[in-house]
Amino acid sequence: QVQLVESGGGLVQAGGSLRLSCAASGGTFSIRSMGWYRQAPGNERELVATVSSHGSTNYADSVKGRFTISRDNAKNTVYLQMNSLTPEDTAVYYCNTVTATWSWGQGTQVTVSS
Repeated sequence: QVQLVESGGGLVQAGGSLRLSCAASGGTFSIRSMGWYRQAPGNERELVATVSSHGSTNYADSVKGRFTISRDNAKNTVYLQMNSLTPEDTAVYYCNTVTATWSWGQGTQVTVSS
């Protein structure tokens, strides 16, 4: 069973930056397209960024130009660099495959103050 462990969240002021990490234990990480998701209180979980096994990326319009997803297959880790954060980015952030194949991790809380 693959375990996903997200880290790097915290409290930041609007305009600030954070870098999230997600480490996957076991599984076929290197051949999977991976994604970062987020869920704000009262909202559905949404996919905000994806990276293919070869490094091609896609972003939701709400984060395009501010967030950058990347991966290190040698470390079974996917990253999310978040810049120019706004209070609307406040959410719990999760990683998973783009088809949510694996069990969800605990997520990492990102809180952006105005």
